[in-house]
Amino acid sequence: MSEAPPRWISKTLRACVRDPKVVAGGGFILFLLVLAIGAPELAPKDPLEQDLILGVTPPHGFAGAEPGYLLGTDDLGRDVLSRLIWGSRVALTVAFVAATLAAALGAALGLVAGWYRGWVDAIISRLVEIWMAFPPVLLSILLVAVFGAGVGSVIGAIAIIDWTRFCRVIRAETMGQAKSDYVTAARAIGFSPMRVLTREILPNVAPVLIALISLEMGIAVIVEAILSFVGLSVSSDVPTWGGMIAQGRQILHQGWWVLAAPLVALFLTVLAFNLLGEGLRRSLDPVMRR
Repeated sequence: MSEAPPRWISKTLRACVRDPKVVAGGGFILFLLVLAIGAPELAPKDPLEQDLILGVTPPHGFAGAEPGYLLGTDDLGRDVLSRLIWGSRVALTVAFVAATLAAALGAALGLVAGWYRGWVDAIISRLVEIWMAFPPVLLSILLVAVFGAGVGSVIGAIAIIDWTRFCRVIRAETMGQAKSDYVTAARAIGFSPMRVLTREILPNVAPVLIALISLEMGIAVIVEAILSFVGLSVSSDVPTWGGMIAQGRQILHQGWWVLAAPLVALFLTVLAFNLLGEGLRRSLDPVMRR
């Protein structure tokens, strides 16, 4: 007999907690979420408050540092740490929403293509090939330039572009699962195609889907930073990591920390999403868990 759902859930949770990649990646992402949600209370300064007298103040521990400015200030005297914390809000919002939308669209089309095959699969596959022929970053810049700057435009551009990643992988997984004995049994007892896809196949491709979503979140953070760097993300009065990188590049020789802080945050965030995705796939897949 199969295990009861509560026992299966507890077993999966234990496997996740024991995986060092899940703990490291998930712990860092959780830490970022706390910072992003609590930014108004946790940020030591107003991220937009300027003090030209304190412009390009070095971080704590360096000569010329000022009390209360742990990571120093930029050329306008704004607190780098506060801007870094507020910038995590934009990065994580784009990451979670864009990755979820891209996964929903791509997985749905991948399931349909892998199940029905034939002309349905041919149409979806040709659409994926055409869509993937365009350079993703250039296409995202074009879409945001057309729709206008803003978090919604950035999220929409990433979802519209990156659904193909999910579609191709889920299609291949669905085609493999469709040949399994449990699918044959489900069809024999009269399950409809929709029920087979949602109740039988989807749970078995979920580990791959979850890993892809986590990886896509890291990609979304990078794309948002690129768009912010070229001034096509949110308005200039909203702190973003890409905007901080663009500003820090201009004053690199006077204030290297303005560039270093968002670069380190960006690197660690993408690394954390990658670790989390790989660890979750291994923990959620019963075969890989053995």
